[in-house]
Amino acid sequence: MPYFYILYSNSFDKYYYGSTSSLEERVKKHNTNHRGYTGSANDWRLVYQEEYETKELAFRREMQIKKWKNRKRVEALIGNSVGSEHPD
Repeated sequence: MPYFYILYSNSFDKYYYGSTSSLEERVKKHNTNHRGYTGSANDWRLVYQEEYETKELAFRREMQIKKWKNRKRVEALIGNSVGSEHPD
């Protein structure tokens, strides 16, 4: 199933938003030493996820959240989800 997800890094004190059809593998990739924004930290943890019927819908949600450009709004989304983890 495709997912929209939010990761959080304590070392960066930042969120990362993405979409994927393999959530577990994608989170592992973010925590490896690779090129790109998340590659320079290895403490990314999943704090939020939504499941979708299609990859297109998950990607649309990712783009919607990225347009928010508002940390408080993202944290409210995370905080309002059942069973979500909160950043330390």
